[in-house]
Amino acid sequence: MLGAIAGFWISIMLLVVVGFAVIIGTAASALVSSQSGTPSVEDESVLLICFDSQIEERPAPRNFEAVINNTPDAQTLQNILRAIRAAKEDDRIEGIYLKCDGSQAGSATREAIARALADFQESGKWIMSYADSYAQGDYYMASCADYLYLNPAGAVDVRGASTVIPFFKGLLDKVGVEMQVFKVGTYKSAVEPYILENMSDASREMNQFFLNNIWNGVASQIAKNRGVKVETVNQWADSLVVFDSPRQLVDMKVVDALKYADEVEEELKGLTNVRKGKDLRLVDYAVYNASSEAPHEKKEKNKIAVYYACGDITDNGNGGISASQVVPDILKLAEDDDIQALVLRVNSGGGSAYASEQIWHALEVFKSKGKTFYVSMGDYAASGGYYISCGAEKIYAESRTLTGSIGIFGMLPCAKQLITDKLGVNFGIVSTNANTTFPSLIEPATPFQARRMQGAINRGYELFTSRCAEGRHIPQDSIKAVGEGRVWDGMTAKKLGLVDELGGLEATIEALAKKMNYRKYQVVNYPEVEKSFWDVLAEMPMQVKANALREELGSYYPVYMELKRLENLEPVQARMMPITLQ
Repeated sequence: MLGAIAGFWISIMLLVVVGFAVIIGTAASALVSSQSGTPSVEDESVLLICFDSQIEERPAPRNFEAVINNTPDAQTLQNILRAIRAAKEDDRIEGIYLKCDGSQAGSATREAIARALADFQESGKWIMSYADSYAQGDYYMASCADYLYLNPAGAVDVRGASTVIPFFKGLLDKVGVEMQVFKVGTYKSAVEPYILENMSDASREMNQFFLNNIWNGVASQIAKNRGVKVETVNQWADSLVVFDSPRQLVDMKVVDALKYADEVEEELKGLTNVRKGKDLRLVDYAVYNASSEAPHEKKEKNKIAVYYACGDITDNGNGGISASQVVPDILKLAEDDDIQALVLRVNSGGGSAYASEQIWHALEVFKSKGKTFYVSMGDYAASGGYYISCGAEKIYAESRTLTGSIGIFGMLPCAKQLITDKLGVNFGIVSTNANTTFPSLIEPATPFQARRMQGAINRGYELFTSRCAEGRHIPQDSIKAVGEGRVWDGMTAKKLGLVDELGGLEATIEALAKKMNYRKYQVVNYPEVEKSFWDVLAEMPMQVKANALREELGSYYPVYMELKRLENLEPVQARMMPITLQ
């Protein structure tokens, strides 16, 4: 009996060891295969770009689950732009085929892609686009196509620009939570959803202004591409052209023709001289990028560092812009004799005011070493995102970048009504001094505490505006005049002196190289996104735990994660209101 029991447990242990070995082997194989192999590109090929998912700023580090499942990397702006630029000069690429299946991206990201596609056409090569139905963002990017096709049962959604902001005060009142707000800036509207039931007049004015500017730019570009007037594009939007029949869309010049996907591919074969019965030579942009070395990837003596600062600004954390990671990284670059020039690529609506100040200081240290620092702004570079940008020698932005929002705020929730009045939970407090429990969830701030908190916010605003004034070489009063928490589009920000030039990351790098007199140079990207196999494996327990929690909470998981995020927020924030353009 003892022998049988021993044999049973030994078998179990062997199965566990073998199973673990299989998992390790599978993960290692997937990781190695994803990092190896150089696909070939044949003559008379067509570059395929599918707009079908979220377009990120750059690749994210792959976790254990992604490696095991061999999940493809997310679409990234820089990889799409790289492929378009390379294809322009590549004799093997005849044209570009855009498949528009519904992407998600910011307006500045779409602007950069649309500009790259227009530049590609200057080489004399063609672009063909097809969609079962076009979402407005995809249609804007594809509107320059030489052949713009729609499924005979499809639609085109053009409706203008808008933003929808939820307000939670009614909900908070019902559950018994009061948000105590301290802020500087008439337009600092990030706190409004928690203290108002609708937009303030100032917030509505601000949103209307930059939405008008962004939409006017989009409508003008669509009109130019389609050979119609801007008024016509606005008529499409106002009449809900999405409900017009596909045949009407051809008559109105919204699209060129109605075709099914297989008919489009047959036309592509004709354009590329593919013999009957042969396959179309479509090359996905990611595969195309893997087939050749990126520009400025070859090792050179002159190096330009590009540091990606994307997401929420926090003091500590694994994601977003964590000061605990960014500050040491920048200080290390400051001491690196091989790096004399830096581009900070910012795509952030801000976050912790304290963390923003620490990152600003690290960048000042970089400059103090006699090194040059430029900024390239993506979809957003507002509030804390502008804070960390303002010290740059040159700031580049897209015309549809949302920036500015120079202002700070603090929020302290008080749940006394919920905890004590509704749930019946009371607290006995013993303390040695008057303010030992401040801030408190169970007691509102006293007048004295509120004055002290507001004083700290005021000092933070003075510091923020002084940093901007110093960096932009503008009087502090002038910064305050365009500050007040107001968000600006990139084109207006340039007129106000908050931005120097309009252009994307490539234009910023080229300008910096010219400034440094670099004829040849290597672009080095930071922070690192590649992980070793053992790093990925070490994250497996956390990934398993997160998946179990997600499964257990179901649809409540996003709510739980948002509460965790709010719980970890610093009390003083340099953050713009989350704005999603539709």
